[in-house]
Amino acid sequence: MTQNALAMLCQGSDGNRPETIEALLAGVAPLLPMLDVIPNATIFIKDVQARYVMANRTLVQRCNLKQLQSLLGKTSAEVFPAQFGPGYTEQDRQVLEQGRVLEDQLELHLYGSREPGWCLTHKRPLLNHKGDIIGLAGISVDLQSASDTHPAYQRLAAVDEYIRAHFNRRVTLAELTRIAGISVAQLERYCQRVFHLTPRQMIQKVRLEHAHRLLHTDIPITDVALQCGYTDHSAFTRQFKALTGFTPRQYRQATAN
Repeated sequence: MTQNALAMLCQGSDGNRPETIEALLAGVAPLLPMLDVIPNATIFIKDVQARYVMANRTLVQRCNLKQLQSLLGKTSAEVFPAQFGPGYTEQDRQVLEQGRVLEDQLELHLYGSREPGWCLTHKRPLLNHKGDIIGLAGISVDLQSASDTHPAYQRLAAVDEYIRAHFNRRVTLAELTRIAGISVAQLERYCQRVFHLTPRQMIQKVRLEHAHRLLHTDIPITDVALQCGYTDHSAFTRQFKALTGFTPRQYRQATAN
């Protein structure tokens, strides 16, 4: 199930949109066995109270649950760790109450092993034929490994290496295009094809990976922000929360041994 398939499910045609979330689920139910075999993506539907009404097996497993029934009727705040879940549910509220659409949202998650994992999340409101929001559908796809067979891989590998060496300061597109020897448009396109991320997301990812390591130490959060290339604590906190759903302080508390 791709991002385009998710959009089709959510939008549909005005004449075919279901009246209720129950009617939509009845139409989607035959697809669930196919969605259950997708190991690298969590797929779900939630009602207007942000409660799960459908999810694939991958999501159930990542919530450390054995059965789908244990997940249904609950919000993210109820099934994820206390410091994490509320942030995910807050994101759901923005979709449900404001009709916000999330596309290619780079996010850092903790899996059952407590190891960080990256994914690209998509969420869209579900509308009935009147245009009222009756729920949301979402998919979080694990970030794929770099495509090292792509003709532009060597150039992009040099860009990735440069970002990892200089992420603690402002890195511009002009610097990256000079390293790769290509235009901005080519850089954007090739980064998507090789690393499945935009150049901006590549920088964010490296910074957040470093922040993840530093937040497991006693270094003050203000110093963590500076070492990760952020000009001030508030800018770091905003970006960190946008990518993880919680603040650096909450993250440190949640992952403390």
